[in-house]
Amino acid sequence: MRAHPLDRRCSGVLLHLTSLPGPHGHGDLGTDAHRFAQFLSQASQRLWQMLPVGPPGAGNSPYASPSSFAGSASLISLELLARDGWLDAGDLRAPEKLGGARAQYAAAARFRVPRLRAAFERFEHSARHRRVLDRFVEGHPEWLPDHALFYAVRRETGGAAWPDWDAELRLRRPAALRRARQRLAPEVRFQAFVQYQFDRQWKELRRACHEQGVWLLGDVPMYVAHDSVDVWANQDLFQLDRRGHCTAVAGVPPDAFSRTGQLWGNPLYRWDRLEQREYGWWIARLRRQLQWFDAVRLDHFIGLHRYWRVPAGARTAARGRFVRVAGARLLERLRAQLGGLPFVAEDLGLVVPPVEALRDRFGLPGMRVLQFGFDDEGGRTHQPHRYPRHTVAYTGTHDNDTITGWLRGLPPDQPRRKRHEARSRRRRVLEYAASDGREPHWDLIRCVLMSSANTTIFPLQDLLGLDSRARMNTPGTAQGNWEWRLLPGQLTTAVSRRMSALCHTYERSA
Repeated sequence: MRAHPLDRRCSGVLLHLTSLPGPHGHGDLGTDAHRFAQFLSQASQRLWQMLPVGPPGAGNSPYASPSSFAGSASLISLELLARDGWLDAGDLRAPEKLGGARAQYAAAARFRVPRLRAAFERFEHSARHRRVLDRFVEGHPEWLPDHALFYAVRRETGGAAWPDWDAELRLRRPAALRRARQRLAPEVRFQAFVQYQFDRQWKELRRACHEQGVWLLGDVPMYVAHDSVDVWANQDLFQLDRRGHCTAVAGVPPDAFSRTGQLWGNPLYRWDRLEQREYGWWIARLRRQLQWFDAVRLDHFIGLHRYWRVPAGARTAARGRFVRVAGARLLERLRAQLGGLPFVAEDLGLVVPPVEALRDRFGLPGMRVLQFGFDDEGGRTHQPHRYPRHTVAYTGTHDNDTITGWLRGLPPDQPRRKRHEARSRRRRVLEYAASDGREPHWDLIRCVLMSSANTTIFPLQDLLGLDSRARMNTPGTAQGNWEWRLLPGQLTTAVSRRMSALCHTYERSA
């Protein structure tokens, strides 16, 4: 492969690993992931975009991970562990319900974790493999020891949040850390084994993708979860009180997604201290992501210009205030340390000219979302004929409804005015796309593909024409998200051939 895909005209698909089929509760790094890479290649797709691949947090959200350096244990393929000799074939037999149409995170964990532990026990019987794990731990001193200890203590305390731990351990007194590592040594080592297996399987998938001509695009949240190893291990880098509780939290002001804004609840950074330490934590975090991905999307890029500060304890984000951030200094440091900036700036929402200037100063592609182009007058920059070349264009993101669900509009129980607006929007969209309404998802995909945008990415649900039941996430809601799964047989040759033909027509298949 010659040029980086973000530097040329190409197309890709957005699909999180958990949305793949498989018998163990949700998708993972196993056979179905490799098959999907083959499908992308056959469809002339050059990018596979995923959501964050760290351990999921509250509500199974990949954007609230307890560890931003670690891979998710739930993504480790039991099938590949059996192939490598760490499990027996009988270990893979799972209840039929785990192969269902929705991701089942809790049930999957109950099935997967005991098998990971069984694999670890067998692994530890080999002196050669123990040495391999030792070298892996030694190769990741900046995050793995803290990660493994954090998870070991969480298990010992029954899942207690770190501010509720014993004061000496909460404050990371050296003697307390040393005692905990000794007391919990077997569990600490198991957690290191989990990360080793994740890395091995990830490297195998990434290599297979590259062989198919497919690059991986990751996603890095702006903020980290409060109950995370990141905050526990770096308390002075966050706006916390002496007991480790947030003094203020992150969110966004009222916007198209929510009238009261979005109250994320994440701890806010102490940007002054990050700068004093030359942004070492941010550099290490993104360097780790680039060990997995060829490029990453910087979620909530606006946060590098200013952030919405909400007082701790507030019920909504409506009464927050903006605080400026000197994000250019971080980006300058990242460019110097990483040798470049293989990033996509998620510049959606309340974008002000300084955000665009920051994005353009560092040559980062921004984003355009077709759905936003027809929702209000101010969204016309999201209509395909207005896309700049240096951008990544989508029909929708993981936070949007599917294109089919969006076009169908509101259900009958909604106010008549809103239903009229939805019907009017559908007429405008179909007219724009010169669509007869029989396959509007393909007509809108074609509109984005033929635009000037260098990069186009489509949720897999949109390629398949699925309705709102396949939506991945509804912002502002806590239940039922992140559960959609691809069904066996849905990826047909007809879909890949049609997408490949469109990419050839609009010069995105090279």
